[in-house]
Amino acid sequence: MNVNPFQRLAGRFMNWWRGEPQDGGGVMTLNSRSFLESLGLTRKRPTSEVTYFTCLKMLSETLAKMPIKYYQRTEGGIVEAEATDTSKLLTKRPNPFMTPTVFWNTVEINRNHYGNAYVYMRKKFIRKKYGGEFRIIDLWVMQSNCVQIVVDDAGIFAGVGRLWYVYTDPTSGRQYVFSTDEVMHFKTSFSFDGITGLPVQQILRDTVNGAAQSQEFMNKLYESGLTAKATLEYTGELNEKAKEALIKSFEEFGSGAKNTGKILPVPLGMKLTPLDIKLTDSQFFELKKYTALQIAAAFGVKPNQINNYDKSSYSNSEMQQLSFYVDTELFIIKQYEEEINYKMQTEDEQDDGFYYKYNEKVLFRTDSKTQMEYLKNGVSGSIIKPNEARRKLDMSDAPGGDELFANGSIVPLTMAGAAYTKGQPVTEESDEPEEQPEEQEETTGAEPESNEPDDADNAEDEETEGGGE
Repeated sequence: MNVNPFQRLAGRFMNWWRGEPQDGGGVMTLNSRSFLESLGLTRKRPTSEVTYFTCLKMLSETLAKMPIKYYQRTEGGIVEAEATDTSKLLTKRPNPFMTPTVFWNTVEINRNHYGNAYVYMRKKFIRKKYGGEFRIIDLWVMQSNCVQIVVDDAGIFAGVGRLWYVYTDPTSGRQYVFSTDEVMHFKTSFSFDGITGLPVQQILRDTVNGAAQSQEFMNKLYESGLTAKATLEYTGELNEKAKEALIKSFEEFGSGAKNTGKILPVPLGMKLTPLDIKLTDSQFFELKKYTALQIAAAFGVKPNQINNYDKSSYSNSEMQQLSFYVDTELFIIKQYEEEINYKMQTEDEQDDGFYYKYNEKVLFRTDSKTQMEYLKNGVSGSIIKPNEARRKLDMSDAPGGDELFANGSIVPLTMAGAAYTKGQPVTEESDEPEEQPEEQEETTGAEPESNEPDDADNAEDEETEGGGE
């Protein structure tokens, strides 16, 4: 019996998270590990299969590594919106116990493993001078195997045809009913009703179980010291007790990894013949690899992401990463953005152009040389400002870097040839060649050779004549 109170508390917390019965009145379920073990049964976990676990890890970490940005559509374009108390929940701390990375990683694992993920938005009514509003205080991940979706056809919860989420606390057994306004629901693409999603482990149950069985076979083969079964030939009759004693003695000397390489004594008149079962003859590893590819394809994970480089190379890894984003992650990101923008924003905020968006550019980070060329071309092409490029490199702003720069030789199409006209309109009927700028400068700079008096000379003559009078 465990007498350490801290260990008991930790054990109760772990059992609560797994949905298993507690000492303090928890709920006994048919899928509880302790219930199955009491009947002499064991439940194989799909996560014990390495390909299944790798796919869960890849999808959950890919979503968790992308930060969520808060933007606003304005007349001058899209700008980063000022942070609010609600947006800080997604960018800084969803709840006191989880960072955004851990939070979204947990949500995505529940979505892929159980087919559905649920996030409870705890709200509080904030009173104002005139009326008030509901504000989201924090976000909590609900265990997917403890949530049941109920459609109220009879109007029991004050609304006929509405959707409700019934959450059963695995520790106390109490049930809580939440409306759709309080829960964000993320589901897999395998859905036949549009309300609930089906997990990959249910669709590929036989494939996943077969992969787990093959791994269990390999584990037992290693435990036996990579030795297969053998036949023992002898002359005479032995009773059951003698047979069991003979088999036990042979297993003691010849079974297990500890007896590998040791000499096996065989009594006189007996012959031990091993059954030579080769894994290559049954194409064990080929079938195992094919099963792994099937599981990865169901998740949308590329072969190189499960360490299969048979048809992959360094040159096409970047294209496979782009294909993974377009074929797999784009659907997931779009679903998350739509649910977050609809559930976590008021109608006024949506009408004002505010929205949340995942920064998917973190998935395509390249080497330093390529990144510098990208930023240089963006600045010289008048696409981004110098200070915006410096911020991407985690550098401080520079004076005068908040303006767009352009090459002086680049002009709009409507001004093509304007440098050669010198203010004179160009007509298509003129057959005379245009005067070159260099010749114009020489002509303009030359002194006139005319002998006519200028205005200054005429003025001096008039003053002289006037003085004579």
